[in-house]
Amino acid sequence: MNYSFPKLLEMLAGGRDLVLATVVEAEGSTPQVVGATAIFSQAGLVAGTVGGGLLEARVEAAAKDALRDGKARLLSIRLDADPSDMEGAICGGAARVLVDPGAGRDRDVFAEALDGCRRGRPGLILTGVRLAGRDIVSVKRRWSPKDRTADGRTADAEGQLPMPDPDDFPGDLRPAQADRAGRPRLVEGEKGLTFVEPVEPLPRLVIAGAGHVGRALARLGRLLDFHVTVVDDRAEFANAENIPEADGTVVGGIGESVAKIAEYPGFGDRYFVIVTRGHQKDAEALRAVIGRPAVYIGMIGSKTKVETMRREFLAKGWATEEQWAGIHSPIGLAIGSKTVEEIAVSVAAELVLVRSRRKAGGPA
Repeated sequence: MNYSFPKLLEMLAGGRDLVLATVVEAEGSTPQVVGATAIFSQAGLVAGTVGGGLLEARVEAAAKDALRDGKARLLSIRLDADPSDMEGAICGGAARVLVDPGAGRDRDVFAEALDGCRRGRPGLILTGVRLAGRDIVSVKRRWSPKDRTADGRTADAEGQLPMPDPDDFPGDLRPAQADRAGRPRLVEGEKGLTFVEPVEPLPRLVIAGAGHVGRALARLGRLLDFHVTVVDDRAEFANAENIPEADGTVVGGIGESVAKIAEYPGFGDRYFVIVTRGHQKDAEALRAVIGRPAVYIGMIGSKTKVETMRREFLAKGWATEEQWAGIHSPIGLAIGSKTVEEIAVSVAAELVLVRSRRKAGGPA
């Protein structure tokens, strides 16, 4: 049930008769953070979570009410029940949750945000909330790319975008717009509230080698919310028919093609996996990325091959000891993998581990 944010966007962009519930404010001890999202249908929870337990049960009940009457709600829920109440919540915190049955109305907004994820264009989902009665609110959404507004206006010399209509999106949104940490936040204005939800590009996974392992890893990478590019010098391997899960395939010299991708500034976090068909091609790919900004560089190969390549790179000045120490090789987590699919799983697991550590602020 706990889907990733891009998959939630995909569901919202394609779905109807869905209720979107979002934690827009939290204080004290709560089971979820600001920005936590769940999608409900008349049958109940479809995907995501706002924290489970009593909190989610109350939100689900409100979602069913919203589907019946078509009205959005802004719930204020305290989680400080008496400990003797076995059904109560004793977290001690409080949360405000926006419950909106108009997700179908904003399908285009979610589709634009999803496209921004996949094409390396960060932006903000702005949700304007105006009170219309006790707990009942009106909701308006729009997608605001960080490099320009939805109507095409660009940033000024200080990087500030023109602000949207304050009647629809109340409050001063400039601090949220300038926030580089990517934190969702609730902005309060005189006429209502605006929830600002940053949407960052998917991390880019570049796979050098379109053979069996590269193809299997591309499939897993797509499932795990990476933007996947596969590079090979053989057109019969690097093509959409052979690897339909890849967002893009590149046919050309391995080293030259990987270097061009490494130099391109359009995406954020980059993960490079080198699984070509031989030692020479692996070396070309590694020379193209070693020393460049990357969250992950991994190369397949036996201990003997890796040690031989290490000595060559150090002797020829292609890498320093520190740079070489940052390479994940042998590649993947040690799960006893033997088959192509098992090797791909071990590499994918290592990518997820590195990504999770990076999100948590720890060492990769």
